[in-house]
This record gives sequence, C-alpha cells and structure tokens, in this order.
Amino acid sequence: MSHSPLDDSALRQLFLDARSMHSFSDTPVDNALLQRVYELARMGPTAQNSQPARYAFVVSAQAKARLLPAMMPGNAPKVQAAPVTVIIAMDSRFTETLLTLWPHDPALPQRLATNAAMSEAMLRRNATLGGAYLMMAARALGLACGPMSGFDAAKVDAEFFPDGRWRSNFMCNLGFAAPGGAHARGPRLDFDQACQVL
Repeated sequence: MSHSPLDDSALRQLFLDARSMHSFSDTPVDNALLQRVYELARMGPTAQNSQPARYAFVVSAQAKARLLPAMMPGNAPKVQAAPVTVIIAMDSRFTETLLTLWPHDPALPQRLATNAAMSEAMLRRNATLGGAYLMMAARALGLACGPMSGFDAAKVDAEFFPDGRWRSNFMCNLGFAAPGGAHARGPRLDFDQACQVL
C-alpha cells in the first residue's frame, strides 16, 4: 500500500505549527469527538498489536477535583482550565486480550507471563506509543494538546485505578487552542546531532 505525502497544511497542523498548549478556549470538547480521537489513535502500530494503552478522560468538575491533589503546583492550573485531561494509562493485564488481538502466536501470553521484565518493557513502551498516537489523532481532528508528566502517579492510581489493573503513565490536556496559549517553539536538534545513517 502506497501513500502520497501529506500536504503542507496537514504537516503544519500535525507538526510544524503545533505546540504544547498551556491554555485553552472555553469551548467544550464533546464525547463524540473524544471517541473519534480514540478510534484514530487505536490504529497506530504496537508490538504484536498489543494495544496496552488505556485512557481516562477527566472532564467533569467532580473528576477534576479528584485529580487536582495529585498534580504538581505548576500543572494544577492547567488541569483546572483544560476542557479535558486524559490520564494515559497502562493495562497491567494487557496479555488477557492478546489471543484476540494477535492470534498468530498463541504461546505469546504465556511467554510474557513467565518473563516479567519482557512483559513490563512491552507494556510501558507500547502504552507510551499509544499516548503519542492519541496526541497526533487529537491534532488531526483539530484539538490542541498539552502533555504533562508532573504528577504523583501513586495518588492518581489510588484515586482512579484502585484495583491496580491500570497504572498511570503520563497525562495530556486536550481542548481548542486559546490565543497565546503556547510558548514559542524551542530549538530542535539537527539531523547530524540526533541521527545516524548506517
């Protein structure tokens, strides 16, 4: 399957003009749009189609009030003001769906069950990919993103995932960009600094 390159407008929306957003407009994000974001994000590739990322969309004032005590001081106002804060989590029992998602290797769940280090690496790596796909899907659908890692994961997990199955990985505020809601683009490493062609 071959594809044509995206046009400049799409590249600007996804990458070149996009910023980590620190403030958002008052426009709400409806649940149907959040579902569309997920339906795009789930199409991103993960190892053995494992799809271990899970998403808790914190929208209501009551849910925000539960989340705020776990946020670092600099991030609490961002959560308070954002229409949506997504807790991007990892399903520690992701192997339970592998026979459905990856039927090509029936022995894979057992191999992971007997190798905790491999299972944890697969979980964390692919759940993080899932969070990145969610951000790109949100941008593709016109939303702005404000990813964050400044929070107390133990508090978040105790409050939102008390059974221990899901574990928080990182967070991302979602909404429609407010004017002046992002800092100027920071520098990026050049190709020769960050890449090797071997």
